[in-house]
Parts: sequence; structure tokens; C-alpha cells
Amino acid sequence: MDQILALLGNAPPFLIYLTLGLGAAVENIVPPIPADTFVLIGGFLAARDRVSEVVVFFVTWTSNVVSALAVFVIAYRHGNSFFQTRLGRYFLRPTQLKIIRRFYDRWGSAAIFYTRFLPGLRVVAPVFAGVTQQKPWLVAMPLLVASAIWYGGLTWAGLVAGRNLEHILVLQTRVNTTLAAITVMVSVLIGWWWVRSRRSGKEKDTPNSAIDASDQGAT
Repeated sequence: MDQILALLGNAPPFLIYLTLGLGAAVENIVPPIPADTFVLIGGFLAARDRVSEVVVFFVTWTSNVVSALAVFVIAYRHGNSFFQTRLGRYFLRPTQLKIIRRFYDRWGSAAIFYTRFLPGLRVVAPVFAGVTQQKPWLVAMPLLVASAIWYGGLTWAGLVAGRNLEHILVLQTRVNTTLAAITVMVSVLIGWWWVRSRRSGKEKDTPNSAIDASDQGAT
């Protein structure tokens, strides 16, 4: 965070907004890049009257949602083709994809909403929403609402802590630690499901389909 603040410290507002927007957007493509940090920095700079907190929120929110939807569209168009390849079938067998489709058909919007608050998992949810051919509006709505809540809260936190950099760093560490712990627990459950479903479904897989024709027709 110190390096980003040093970079943006004397930058004009337009460049600050551009950097914050790119930082929030790239997370959906390169997960290790911390979008949350950019939002907190935006709030911190707003507290020092370098930028507007309203614009910071709007720029980071829309940038993150648009990039997540772009990932969804790419997965929607090309996901099935990838999972029919040898590499794709190594990651997920056809029977596993069918289970994921059933899950998304029932709980997809809720899963997308809640994973927006969890680092790492927030990137994965739109991908499989696309692979399982979910309706775009059922993906867009939870993305918009959850991201608005999360980035609104982060902008406010950065604004409140804006006079104390040490305070904001402590706040970020505590929040990230808590969310990382939740992410690890969910990831362990997903890993357990992956191993179990892979073993039980191995003999049921057919060689030429990632998602059967009846599932495809349901969309």
C-alpha cells in the first residue's frame, strides 16, 4: 500500500481514478492483485481531499463489475469447449460439471453474491456461472449489489481511517485475515467435493460431452 500511495501521492485526480479503476478490474483476471487495497487507498486519498469518495466508489465498483461480467461472457462462450478438451476434462469431469450446473441452477445467484466478499472465490464464481450457461441478468444482479455493498464499505472505511495510515493498515490486515480464513474453509470443502465426486463419477463419464444435451437445451 505504501508504494501505491507514494505513486499516487502527487498524481492528478484523473490518473488516480484511472489507477484505482484498473486495480479494481484486474483482480478478476489476475486474482493476486488486491482490488480491496485500491479501494481503501481511494477512500484514504478522499479523506485528504485528493479525490472524491463518490467517484472513487463509482469507479472501483463499476470497473470490478464490468471485468467480472467480461470474464462471465468469455466463460459463457468458450467454457464448454475448454472442458471438452483433454486438459479441461482433467480439471473437471463431465459428471462434475453436471453437478455444478445443478448447483448454479438452484443457488447460483446466492453463491455469486456471497463469494463477492471472499478473496479468490469471488473470481471463480462468475467463471462457472458462464460455463454452466446461467442467465446474464441472474449473474449481473448479485454482482452489482454485492460489489456495491463491499466497495461502498471499503471506501467508507478508507475515508474514516484516512487521517491515520497505520490504522487503515491494521484494519485491512484484520479484515483480510478473517476473510482468508473463511475462504480457506470453503476451499477445503470444495476440494473434498472435487476428490469425492471425481472418484464416484469416473465410470459414468461419456467421452464426448462436457455437459449433456439435455442440460444444454435447458438454457
